[in-house]
Amino acid sequence: MASLALTLGSGAMTNSIEDFRNEQPDVVFMIGSNPDTSHPMTGLRIRQAIRKGAKLIVADPRGHKFARQADIWMQHNPGSDVALLNGLIHIILKEDLWDHAYVAERTENLEELEIVAEKYTPAYVARITGISEEMLHEAARLYASPGKKCAIVYGMGLAHWASGTDNVKSISNLALLCGKIGMVGGGINPLRGQNNVQGACDMGALFNTLPGYTGLTRDDIFDKYEKLWGVKMPRKPGKPATEVWDNIVDGNIRGLYIFGEDPVLADPNAMHAVNAIEKLDFLVVQDIFLTDTAKKADVVLPAACFAEKDGTFTCSERRVQRIRKAFNPPGQAKADWEIFCELAQKMGYPMHYDSPKEIFDEICSLTPQYAGMSYERIDKIGLQWPCPDKDHPGTPVLHVGTFSRGKGLFIPADYEPPHELPDDRYPMLLTTGRDVAQYNFGSMTRRTPSIERISPEALAEVHPVDAERLGISEKSWIRITSRRGEVKARATISERVQLGTIFIPYHFAEVPINNLTLNHLDKLSRSPQYKACAVKIEVLG
Repeated sequence: MASLALTLGSGAMTNSIEDFRNEQPDVVFMIGSNPDTSHPMTGLRIRQAIRKGAKLIVADPRGHKFARQADIWMQHNPGSDVALLNGLIHIILKEDLWDHAYVAERTENLEELEIVAEKYTPAYVARITGISEEMLHEAARLYASPGKKCAIVYGMGLAHWASGTDNVKSISNLALLCGKIGMVGGGINPLRGQNNVQGACDMGALFNTLPGYTGLTRDDIFDKYEKLWGVKMPRKPGKPATEVWDNIVDGNIRGLYIFGEDPVLADPNAMHAVNAIEKLDFLVVQDIFLTDTAKKADVVLPAACFAEKDGTFTCSERRVQRIRKAFNPPGQAKADWEIFCELAQKMGYPMHYDSPKEIFDEICSLTPQYAGMSYERIDKIGLQWPCPDKDHPGTPVLHVGTFSRGKGLFIPADYEPPHELPDDRYPMLLTTGRDVAQYNFGSMTRRTPSIERISPEALAEVHPVDAERLGISEKSWIRITSRRGEVKARATISERVQLGTIFIPYHFAEVPINNLTLNHLDKLSRSPQYKACAVKIEVLG
């Protein structure tokens, strides 16, 4: 698909988390991520690199701790990432800071990148992003430093946009141009949104790939699966999860099986999901708690949590690790694989496994990246894929010497403004994110009293100038309304947010913030624009 076909397709880190501690990068460029709250252990490793002398560039609209401690903090306007990155590329090309030897030997399509980057002059980019021309030059020169190990770290703040794919392609273009991929201490390091998202994607839990990110045109792979499993498989793309709701409304989907998700709270424009669920003929939810979505189900299947089952997790750095059962699941709860097997057998298909180990052995026999793995080999610290044979040590750094497609491909993208910007009716911009003490939509952490004492409620961060203009005082109640819904929350006045922007964490069911957010989708990944929508604010008292 792109220059980093394996990495962009999977969203995996090209490098290892331990790089930040042991192979200290000279420069860390963090964009659309706050590891302090979303990935604390990775954040700790980055801080260790900084304490050892690594320079830090942060591009983020919100002034979190990493931003305020950065050597260069570019507080760009939300959704202007492509313009910002193209602006850095423009400067690097004009000042001849790019790695000529790396580009000549390992990449192609530079001419196309030069054409697109030409118009992103510092003056033009400054108007779009709000970043001064001087700071753009400073950041470009620091990242492009010849001979320096420069690591890019990004998160959902870069991916959760209707332009998310273009954002990631632009990151790839910048790293390729400067020759920062395929080296220890460098690379592109996306921090995944949830535990084992990486493993789920590796297993083909995507609408357009098979396990191992194999495309749907590979008849030989389909033949192999069909022979092993004794079934005829559909050989066409499925429906992206974000398009399920429209398909229900249109009558194309009448039954739904949800496990480990709570779309009533989690999906953007959540009321759209709620309304679609009401139209289903049949809903099954498999989860560890009776979530808001499970309350709407016709059948609820109680599942075991992570500490109540054996298996593997694969984390952002592509490391496959063992998990071990510490407790028996309560009541009728069972491990997911046991539920799936029993259900398949009741539906007439003889799916039988004796253990998660047997399932993992099958995974390794079918998935090239896992081919050299076994429970014995991952018993202690795990292995990083690709691990193609039993003697292979795993791959701490991807793309050393070559890319999976041969040469890295520059795929330039043009800036497109966010789908919904403030206007006279909805004059402020809402953005959402995480609180360090809470996890996702609180189905686990909100049940823990000690965590609740640390983070008891969703506070809406408002800039002091906006607070004074609107008559908002500390902890006063406000109503936040978008074109899709409204919520009420208490305000906190903070300079962490930009003027004209309000930030609210998304963990709290009593402030269902995704009733407001936008379900406009990226044209390729079909990921929604969670990170910005236009709102208005009213003071309630």
